[in-house]
Amino acid sequence: MTVHRINPVSLAKPSGFSHAVTATGGTLVFLAGQTALDAHGDIVGDTLPGQFEQALRNLLTALAASDGDPSQLTRVTVYTTDPEAYREHAGEIGRIWKRRVGDTYPAMALIGVTRLWDEAAMVELDGIAVLP
Repeated sequence: MTVHRINPVSLAKPSGFSHAVTATGGTLVFLAGQTALDAHGDIVGDTLPGQFEQALRNLLTALAASDGDPSQLTRVTVYTTDPEAYREHAGEIGRIWKRRVGDTYPAMALIGVTRLWDEAAMVELDGIAVLP
């Protein structure tokens, strides 16, 4: 499998994402939206970064159960009920990403929403990975 992360110099330099990702020769894994639910079904974390970390942990757990690893993420969408808080905590969220995933960034989008399925959730992540 081959994955290429594409960041044209004619676009603004990306920070925490890639502009485009291509993948050939692999199996697609579609990862359902994950919030900050713990194993008991309770939302954990009372800050956006805390919830982001649990949601990312859940997404990576689903990926690992599919025999994938974080480097194989090609697309992640972040949904948040508070885009301004996400922006304010971008540095901390970036450090969480690097600690859990590394310096590899998929194509990403941040979408502000009124609320999420889990009413106490502030953030939800879904994704696509390509496995060899």
